[in-house]
Amino acid sequence: MNKKDIANIRKQFKIDNDLMKIHEIFNVYIMKESSDIYHSQSQIFDMLDEDEKELFMTNFKKVLTGQLDEKLFELKFQSDVDNPTQLILHKGLLTAESEDWKDQMLQIVEKMLQDRQYEMDIVVTFIRGEYLKPMKRSNEETEESDRDSVYSHSFILCSINKTQDPKKELHFDYIEKEFKYNVVVDPVINLNAPIGGFLFPCFTDNAADVNHVLYAAGKANEPDELFVEDVLNAEETMTAKEDKIVFEEVVRDAVGHQINTSTLANVYEEIHRMTEDNEEEETPTLDYKDVEQVLKSSGVEDVDTEKMEAAFKNVIDDTSYELKARNIVPKYSSKSIKINTKVANIAVSPEELRHVRQVTLDGRRYLMIEVEEDTVIDGFTMIPEAFK
Repeated sequence: MNKKDIANIRKQFKIDNDLMKIHEIFNVYIMKESSDIYHSQSQIFDMLDEDEKELFMTNFKKVLTGQLDEKLFELKFQSDVDNPTQLILHKGLLTAESEDWKDQMLQIVEKMLQDRQYEMDIVVTFIRGEYLKPMKRSNEETEESDRDSVYSHSFILCSINKTQDPKKELHFDYIEKEFKYNVVVDPVINLNAPIGGFLFPCFTDNAADVNHVLYAAGKANEPDELFVEDVLNAEETMTAKEDKIVFEEVVRDAVGHQINTSTLANVYEEIHRMTEDNEEEETPTLDYKDVEQVLKSSGVEDVDTEKMEAAFKNVIDDTSYELKARNIVPKYSSKSIKINTKVANIAVSPEELRHVRQVTLDGRRYLMIEVEEDTVIDGFTMIPEAFK
C-alpha cells in the first residue's frame, strides 16, 4: 500500500458513510498480572451508541495514521510456519459465521499472550467490514453516480489499546452541601493513543493483497519485533530511520567521512530526480549500482562498483539489499536536514543545503549561511558585519 491507498481507507472511518460498512466489533480484555483473557464481547457495530461509534472511529483512524516505514509497515507474511496468522486472518475474512470469526480472532490473541506479559491491562479490538471504492468520479453532466461502479474490499482491522487508572477527584455535592471523594475503580481504555494494530489484507491497485499485512507501531521507528514475528508471522522490516542510517554508513564506507554541503545537496537532488523519473513505481529503491551512479553524478570522485558492492557487504551484509528512496531523501519524505553544533541546532530543507558552508577564518571554524534578505532575530534586524 502506498500513502494514497492508506489515506483513502483512513478517511472512510466516519459514521453514516455508505462507503464503509463495519459489520462486527469484537473486544478482548487482557489482564496484565496473569496475561489471561478476562472478558471478551462481540457486538453488531451499528448497535453501538453514536458516541461510542465516534470513539472507535477515531481510534481506527489513529491506527492507520503515520508515515510509511516509521509507524506503518507493509509486511510480507513468512512462509513455512506452523498455524500461520495469514491463514487465520484469511479464514476470518471469508467466514460468514460470527462464532467462527471470533474463534479465529481469539487464536491471534492467544499468540499475543504466548510467552509474554504486558505492563498494563490491554484491550484488543477487532472489526471486520467492507470498504467500497468508486471506480470513477461522478459525472456532473450525466445522471451517472460514482456509486454505480465500486471496488469492494473486505477487511479485518485490529487495534491494541492500553488501559489507565481513573483520575482521583474531589467533588462538591450541591444538594448535600459537602465535599465528597469520588471513588471510581473502573479502568479507562485509552482509545486516543493505540499502542499497535494491523490491517488485513493490504490493497494495491484496487486489489486485495492477502500476502501482506499493514502493521501499525505504537511509536515511530519502534516496531514491536516480537509482535511482527510471533503474532503476525511476518518478515522483519527496516524502519525509515534504519534505512537512512544504512545509506549514510554505506556512503561513508565507500568514500570516507568528509563531504562538502554542495556535494551532499547534489546527492539528495539526484536521488529525488531518480524517484521522479520512476513515478510509476510504488516504492522507488536504490541498490548498490544506483548509489554508485548517484555519487558519481553528484561529483564524488574515486567511487566504483566494486567499492559500493563491498560497502553494502560491510554495512548490511547483503549486496542485494535495496534502499527505499523515500527514507533517504529528506525532500522526498517532507523532512528537514538537521545540522547540529554545540552552539546551535539548525534545520534546513535539502534544496537550501547548498547555501550552507563551513569556512575557516583566522584558524577558527564558522558555519556560514548565505541569505538573500535581512535576518531578523526576536523582531530585531541584524546589522551586516564584514569579516575582520
